[in-house]
Amino acid sequence: MTYKDIVSLLGADAESLLQHESKTFPRAQLHLPGPDFVDRVFAQTNRSPQVLRNLQQLYSHGRLAGTGYISILPIDQDIEHTAGASFAPNPIYFDPENILELALEGGCNAVATTFGNLAMVSRKYAHKIPFIVKINHNELLTYPTKYNQIMFGSVEEAWNLGAVAVGATIYFGSEESSRQILEVAEAFERAHQLGMATILWCYTRNSAFKKDGTDYHVAADLTGQANHLGVTIQADIIKQKLPETNGGFTAIGFSKSDKRMYTELSTDHPVDLCRYQVANCYMGRAGLINSGGESQGDTDLQQSVRTAVINKRAGGMGLILGRRAFQRAFADGVELLNAVQDVYLASEITVA
Repeated sequence: MTYKDIVSLLGADAESLLQHESKTFPRAQLHLPGPDFVDRVFAQTNRSPQVLRNLQQLYSHGRLAGTGYISILPIDQDIEHTAGASFAPNPIYFDPENILELALEGGCNAVATTFGNLAMVSRKYAHKIPFIVKINHNELLTYPTKYNQIMFGSVEEAWNLGAVAVGATIYFGSEESSRQILEVAEAFERAHQLGMATILWCYTRNSAFKKDGTDYHVAADLTGQANHLGVTIQADIIKQKLPETNGGFTAIGFSKSDKRMYTELSTDHPVDLCRYQVANCYMGRAGLINSGGESQGDTDLQQSVRTAVINKRAGGMGLILGRRAFQRAFADGVELLNAVQDVYLASEITVA
């Protein structure tokens, strides 16, 4: 996909997204992705040489190798959303080998999926593409339905599978969040001891976060603070939903806020909202990858490219996109993944 194609896909939003100049957090204050990111940022941390090696392996695979940007295929929806609901649009993914093949053919930096999926094919693929093992999940077989992340395996087993990193989810704001924070912090510490990198799905979840018709689960202030909690427990990479609004703390009336969060540190522009997320990742020292979200059908390509443009211009590190890729024909999934990667390869698209 050429830059001209990207502009065409963005349509009426092209000028606003591609020409915006951010005046919140200056670009010069950010730690931006680049070929030297491990040397420039992580080499001065407490991460061991083994962690540095695995991070570099993650940044050195696929079509974005050597750029500092990453494209990850995540398929854990067979647990998080049930296998039938997730794979009905394309049943070939009931076979985990096709998950690995999609990540490889799609030019991804890594594949993030479950213990079971990776264990079933690990000896065939562990040396072909970096593994990220998702170590905790929500399960939907309890009735009435409850939303809670629980551990599905050990960090040691992720290491045995040949993983370069482990991934975990915390539902910040939920009743179970304190336990999840403790569990994941302990797991991330152990992963670093064994030489693996860590990626945190930093999601907010509380019914009170929806008020007066606005869903503040995707507010910049709430998601930004979730990111900041995530890097505090030493997540190397943060996965977060793209912000769609702001002012969650003030609208709901909880936690702490400062009016400058909304007047000086952010605006209502999508790039500035996302940059607030980046800033909360220690100004980009921990990379921000935004999620692609659920498949909407015909608009998936346009929406995925739009998200990638916003993430890149905000100072983010890439996209982690699953359902929009695997809930369609294999070749079409590859094409969509490549289109997103082309945003990060396009030199014309710069950090705002």
